[in-house]
Parts: sequence; structure tokens; C-alpha cells
Amino acid sequence: MKLKSLILAAGLAVFGTAGFADGHAAKVKVGMITTLSGGGAGLGIDVRDGFMLATKMAGNDNLEVVIEDDQRKPEIAVQLADKMIQSEKVDVMTGIIWSNLAMAVVPAATAQGKFYLSPNAGPSALAGKGCHPLYFNVAWQNDNLHEAAGAYANDAGYANSFILAPNYPAGQDALTGYKRMYEGELAGEIYTKLGQTDYAAEIAQIRASGADSVFFFLPGGMGISFLKQYAGSGVDLPVIGPAFSFDQGILQAVGEAALGVKNTSQWNKDIDNEANKTFVEAFQAEYGRLPSLYASQGYDTANLLLSAMDKASVTDPDAFRAALAEADFASVRGNFRFGSNQHPIQDFYVREVIKEGDVFTNKIIGASLTDHGDAYAAECSY
Repeated sequence: MKLKSLILAAGLAVFGTAGFADGHAAKVKVGMITTLSGGGAGLGIDVRDGFMLATKMAGNDNLEVVIEDDQRKPEIAVQLADKMIQSEKVDVMTGIIWSNLAMAVVPAATAQGKFYLSPNAGPSALAGKGCHPLYFNVAWQNDNLHEAAGAYANDAGYANSFILAPNYPAGQDALTGYKRMYEGELAGEIYTKLGQTDYAAEIAQIRASGADSVFFFLPGGMGISFLKQYAGSGVDLPVIGPAFSFDQGILQAVGEAALGVKNTSQWNKDIDNEANKTFVEAFQAEYGRLPSLYASQGYDTANLLLSAMDKASVTDPDAFRAALAEADFASVRGNFRFGSNQHPIQDFYVREVIKEGDVFTNKIIGASLTDHGDAYAAECSY
């Protein structure tokens, strides 16, 4: 089915142009800063494509999107944010993939009165004491998928995990999240260099550790490098990870080495609801590839924004914030609501890497955590 037909099937009225007392629709200008080049570019491209697909399906002429490439560099992201706020006069910002970039941009943007809707990065520092009324995370808090992995490790009977992640905010949150739920012992714990591609030393430590399982969080190209090297090392321990290391774009590069690996996610293409079916089909029709976790998050972020535009003007921050907080849209994840710190409360699943024809992908094999929020909400006070 072509995208035009899918738009009609989805029903444009759901995301209709907002009308207000003065008879004029509220216009919203969005500044999207995301990673479109260099390492991790696939993640940003998927967030962008998911977001823009939702806006195209909505057909709302009152939404304008300005897109820039942060090159995965905090200093570039800060420069772009300043330009968007001061010169472009954006109302809402979004797009950042990496937590270190989010920590550089989000507090400054919200301090200047701009809404920030995160389609990915969810550092703990912004979920707890550093929360802000204008900041919403539409993906997850960083710890969440790793907490789900820790819960799965318990169910699988693992008692001596070796764990590793890159040394940056999301990596630190990852290991904290895994340890929060995991009930066994640790055979080892390593923080690797962000952007690292050679894992021979780490694999040697795993081999000598006496571990019965390996948990790792290495997004983008880091995960590709690790999995290929691990598969060729002869180490035969079961691997667990979050979806970021086994997502749709990564799997094709990893190939056979990923088959059978269990990973945790709040989304997969086989979640059975109409919004998700429409999204998966529309994304394939528009871009000629299966959507990823990141694409689903970009799509939901746009639809959250569109739902708020249908209820309130961005020029009334209190009303617009209240409209965002209602999360009155059909999420591809199904159950979705915001907690008191404006981070998601949602379900998490265990997925298994499989092969469908020539394509490596994931299928859901069970639930991990249900109606799960984050550990930092109690620290948030506005």
C-alpha cells in the first residue's frame, strides 16, 4: 500500500490543524538537532525519518521543521542550538541521540523558555533533580532498557554476569540500570572508551572472568565491532543487551553473529496494535527499509507534538505543556503515559534476533517489565 493511501487510512482528522478562539491556527517551529554524519549517523537518520514521516502523514501546514547535523560533537550541538533559538526563533527542540550532547543542550534550551522533546537520550540527571517543566522524554529514561535486561537475566538463571558499557552518561546509566534489577554476582565491570572499535582486551578479560553471561551496551558502530569480534573469539557465553545494540540498522552489519541473542526494548515491529501496523507499513513504503527503534521514537515524538498542537497554542506555555503531558496520541508502543517527571511509563519486552528471508530482525518472545517508570521521578520537583 502506498503512503498516500496509508495517510487516508490513518485518518488525517486525528492530527488536524488546531483551531483557537481567534480563528487562527497555532504555528509551531521545530528545531531538530541530530546526528546525520560520522559514527552513529544511522541513529539520527532514523529519528529524523520517523519524525518527518509522522508530519507528512498529518499534513499539518502549521508545523515547520528545521534540521541540522550535530556531528556527534557537543560543541557543535550547542552552537546549533544557540542559532536555532536566537536566529531561527524555534518554539520546540528535539532530535538529540547522545546523552552527553543532551546534557550540553537541554538545560540551556529549557532555561531560555523552549520546549524540548527528547526522541532518544534520557540521562538520569535530567530525570531527577535536573528535571524541567519544559522537558519531556518520549523514549525512555536511560536506565530502563538495562533494568529490563537485568530482570531478564534473573529469569534466565544467570548468576555471574560480566558487564560493560562506554564511559559517558548513557553508559553509566546502563550499568546502573542493569545492576538495579540483576540479583546475581558480577564477574567483571568495565567502562570502555566512547567510540572504541577494538575490544580484544575486553574479550580477553571476559574469557578469564568465570562469567556465565555477558551484558553489554555499545550503541551504533561500537556494538557492531564488539559483536563481530566476540563471535570470532571463541568465547561461548550467552549475550544480553538492550535494543540499542541489536536494532534494525545494526543487525544487518552484524549478521549471523547476532542470531539468537536476547535483547530488551519498549518497541518492536510486531507489537500488535493499529498505530504500529500503520507505522511499519508506511515507513517501509516511504523509505524502502524496516523501521528501527529510533525511527519509532521519532515517529511517536512527532505525533505527541501534533496532538498538543491540536489542543493548545505554543504561545501559552502552561496550556501547551498540559496538552503534551496528556500524551493523547496513539503510540506505536501501545500503552504509553508520562510519569510525574515527564518520562514514559510503559511496557518492556524481551526480543530475540532472528532471520526473515535475507533480513536480520527481532521478534518479541515475552514481557520483561510492565507499566514501568524510572527510579528518579521522586527526585523531580518543579
